[in-house]
Amino acid sequence: MMNNDKPSIIVAIEDENQAIDRLQSLFNGIEEEEIPVTTMVLKFNDVKQRAYQAALASRLSVGIGFEGSEIVVHYKNLHEEEPLFDILNANASQQRILGANAARLVKGTPFKELKQ
Repeated sequence: MMNNDKPSIIVAIEDENQAIDRLQSLFNGIEEEEIPVTTMVLKFNDVKQRAYQAALASRLSVGIGFEGSEIVVHYKNLHEEEPLFDILNANASQQRILGANAARLVKGTPFKELKQ
């Protein structure tokens, strides 16, 4: 999943061993919108900062960070402390919509409704 030559949304991970399998629905939502997604190790203490740095590193300007039950979707043109989405305890359906919305940000299409 780590090929930074191809433009993609970047999901920031803290280290190579971080379990991302619980985010499969998020990845599925991105892939359903036909936008590539990769992971990148970014060592920052704050999940918003990690997502923002992922957005800066992404050639598509969109980054995602997660920590515990929090998932943050960020865009490089937003302020670091003001992510596009910051969701706690997202179920599989919400994760899929978050992923789709991250991809739709890239495509410039309207977001799907995210019920919380």
